[in-house]
Amino acid sequence: MVFVYVHIVWFIAWIILNSGLFGLRPFDPFPYGLLTMIVSLEAIFLSTFVLISQNRLSDQSKHRADLNLHISLLAEHELTRVLQMLDIIQDKMGIENDADSELADLEMETRPEDVLAEIAHLQKIAKERKSI
Repeated sequence: MVFVYVHIVWFIAWIILNSGLFGLRPFDPFPYGLLTMIVSLEAIFLSTFVLISQNRLSDQSKHRADLNLHISLLAEHELTRVLQMLDIIQDKMGIENDADSELADLEMETRPEDVLAEIAHLQKIAKERKSI
């Protein structure tokens, strides 16, 4: 808000100084062409800074998403290994195994290459839908 307050004071001071009050000769008479140019240049620079900031945030977001994918794949690998070890322990202890197809699916190894290929495929489909 400091930015807004500074600009309010700046504009009021500019208008008062250029209105001819206090016997001062206006250096930028109404319609304040110099003030308009200064504000336009400021808007150009501010919009440029905002776009640069958004691009940086977008890059950081992509990096975080990539890191989250790696962490999820690692967790998937570890959980699969734990399920496989529990299955081996169950067999060695002679505990009966209800061959559940869902459990068998969970014990299957997840290959990162397959996951990445599926992500690339889904992104390609999304791009095709956008272009239609």
